[in-house]
Amino acid sequence: MTTKKTLSLLSLAAAAALALSACSSGNAPAPAASSTSPAPALSISEPWVKAASSGMTAAFGTVRNGSGKDITITTVTTPASPMAELHETVMNPSGGMQMRAKEGGFTIPAGGELKLEPGANHIMLVKLAKAYRAGDEIPFELKASDGTTLSFTAQVKDFSGAKENYAPGGDSSQHSGHGGEDHSGHAQPTTSPAK
Repeated sequence: MTTKKTLSLLSLAAAAALALSACSSGNAPAPAASSTSPAPALSISEPWVKAASSGMTAAFGTVRNGSGKDITITTVTTPASPMAELHETVMNPSGGMQMRAKEGGFTIPAGGELKLEPGANHIMLVKLAKAYRAGDEIPFELKASDGTTLSFTAQVKDFSGAKENYAPGGDSSQHSGHGGEDHSGHAQPTTSPAK
């Protein structure tokens, strides 16, 4: 009888051990969820604004599209200006460079980027709310046709590289999108400046 009890106890202990090992393998901790979040659809690096005491100025930086689809930026807003516009630089009929509002906005290809630079594509700020000096910061919001937005703050910097002048000039044609302000004064550069 002692042998039967011993065998029964051994059988019971073996069954309990098997049950415990089955439970513990089923309760193994789940792998930790990845803490990396997906890249934002739009991001900007090194945003900055050319210092100006009044009139007009421009904002620059590199906007990246981290999504898998093309994104078209259509509008820009900032408290620094009641008239902020997306601008491109094109050759005019007389062979000079002319800056104008970008019809339809800028399309950034999936995984691509848009460089906003002096003398090239840029964000134009017309009728500045006040003087902006080096070290000031200006908030912006870009909006895309699909509703995607990008909010960022750009630092104001002194810049004397290219010869563009983001202020009303005095001699040639006017750009109707700026309420009659002369837009020719910042249309001269043909090369990108060193920053």
